[in-house]
Formats: sequence, structure tokens, C-alpha cells
Amino acid sequence: MFTGIVEEIGTIRKIDKGVSSCSITVQADKVLQGSQVGDSIAVNGVCLTATSISGNIFTADVMPETLRRSGLGQLTGGSRVNLERAMAAGGRFGGHIVSGHIDGTGTIRELKREDNAVWVTIDCSPKILRYIIEKGSIAIDGISLTVAYVDDTCFKVSIIPHTAGETTLLDGKPGKVVNLENDVVGKYVEKLLAPYKGDDVDGKLSNGKASNRSGLDMKFLAENGFM
Repeated sequence: MFTGIVEEIGTIRKIDKGVSSCSITVQADKVLQGSQVGDSIAVNGVCLTATSISGNIFTADVMPETLRRSGLGQLTGGSRVNLERAMAAGGRFGGHIVSGHIDGTGTIRELKREDNAVWVTIDCSPKILRYIIEKGSIAIDGISLTVAYVDDTCFKVSIIPHTAGETTLLDGKPGKVVNLENDVVGKYVEKLLAPYKGDDVDGKLSNGKASNRSGLDMKFLAENGFM
């Protein structure tokens, strides 16, 4: 598990491409301190396993599913990437729960400065937008950020100077593809509530099967401050 607090910016040194997969070689420093082969390191928010470590270099395999889901396939030699080690059991929880399992990608639509901050507008699919809420958390290229605006086609975050300087988010121009991971809590809640959505008044599901509801429904959650 990660927290979305980027520890350092690394550099892609080499990409060895397979038929539909690849192996990446990354130059780093801080994230390799105390790390061993087999440890997890988030690269632009993607949880990867270090398959070799030598000095300030590590390698990791990227399988086809990861390339389909993320923007790692667009990296080239010299690309800068956000890096974070898996959270230690006694570590500080500075961001939010980040699994490193990317839900999909988004595209930067606009970068707009406002005093000391920069607004970043990102377009993404409805499948990802459904789990994004205003003032909720989202991981963008592995960076834990607070959503400041969301509508049916895009969402916005506001970046402070420290985040701008310690991550790669503002490296690119509009059109840059970024990795997105929704807050996992919302996905679990939806999954757990799914059996109750079709309940009718006589305790049966819309498919005619008996309901297993135990008083937990959308109305109950709303009345008790969970929605």
C-alpha cells in the first residue's frame, strides 16, 4: 500500500520492449535506500516489483494488463517519473489509501495559474468520474490530491508550489496522459451496496429472488450521515 506522497523523481534509463509487455530500468536514490529485490515501488502511481537493484538503478517488469490500463507505455528514455516506496507499518499516513492499481488514464485539458497555485483540469471517462467527488481524494500519477471540482466530463485539482516542485505533474503540456486511481473506499461501498439496489417493498430483489437485506439501504445511510 502507498499513500500518494511522492518521495522523489526518478529517471527512465532504458525500456526493453516485449511483444506486449516491457521491462523498465529506472535511476533513483531515496526509494532504493533499504529496498530489496521483490519490494514494491510505485512508478507514476503504478505498483511495480523491483526485479533487480544495482547501485542507484532498479528494474521492473510491466505486464500487458498494466500497459493497457496505464500510461507507462508512453514513457521513453529520459522520462521523469514519480517514485514512492510501499508504506512501512509504522510510517506516517500523509496522503490517502493508494493501492498502486491504476483504474485508467486521463488527459490534461488545461493548466491555469491562480496566484501561487496551478489549476489542472483533467478529462477522463465516465467510468472513472463516477467515483470522483468534490473534496475527495484521487491519485494522479501516484500523487495524492484533493478534488476541487468535478462535472460530467472532467475534474480539477489545484497544485501548490511544493507539489509542483516535488512531482512531475506540471512537466507536460495539455494533452499529457496521466495515470488515475480512484479512492478505493467508494468502490468497496458500491460493491457492498449492489445487492440492495434492486430491493422492493416486500423484501425481494428485482430479479424475483429473496433479499438478504438487514435494514441497511441507501435511505438508512443518508439519514445517518454516511452520504
